[in-house]
Amino acid sequence: MREDIFQMYLGELSGIKSCDEEENNRLLSALASGDPGARDRLIEGNLKTVLEMVRDYVGRGIPAGDLVQEANMALVVAVGEYEDGGFGAFLRRRVREALEAAVERQSLEQRAAEKMADRVNRLKDVSAQMAGELGREATVEELAERMGLTGQEVRDAMKVTLDAMSVVER
Repeated sequence: MREDIFQMYLGELSGIKSCDEEENNRLLSALASGDPGARDRLIEGNLKTVLEMVRDYVGRGIPAGDLVQEANMALVVAVGEYEDGGFGAFLRRRVREALEAAVERQSLEQRAAEKMADRVNRLKDVSAQMAGELGREATVEELAERMGLTGQEVRDAMKVTLDAMSVVER
C-alpha cells in the first residue's frame, strides 16, 4: 500500500511545473513582501528538485516515501528560514542535512535493535547455562554479574523477551 501512495505522489508531481532560478527569485521577493501564495508556489515548484535529491538516498535503509517526507519537510522549513543568498544552494544544503540525519537516525535505531537482539540471545544462553549449574533459575543479579551488565539492562532484555512471547501467543 505504501508503494501505491508513493506512485500516486510521483504521478501528481508530473503535473507540477518546476521553478527555475528566476521564478524562485521572483517568488522569494513576493514572499518577502507578504504574498502568501508565493510561499505555496515556491514549495510546490521545488518538489521535483527535492525528489531528485531523495534518489541519492534510496537504498540506505529508509523507505523512499519516508525519505520524500523528510525532504519535503526540509523544503518547507527552508522556505520559512531563507533570508538571503542563493536559494538553490540553501535548499540543497537543508534537504541533504535532513536526509543525512534521517539515515543516521535509522542507522542508530537499527544498531540499537541489533544490540538488544544480541543481548536477548545471550541472556537466553547464559540463563540456561546458569540454571544447569545452579539447579534453579538464576536471579537477575546473578545474570547481570555473569553477563557484565546492570540489573536494569538484564530486566530490559527480559522484558523484550516477554513482550515478544506475548505477541506470538496472541
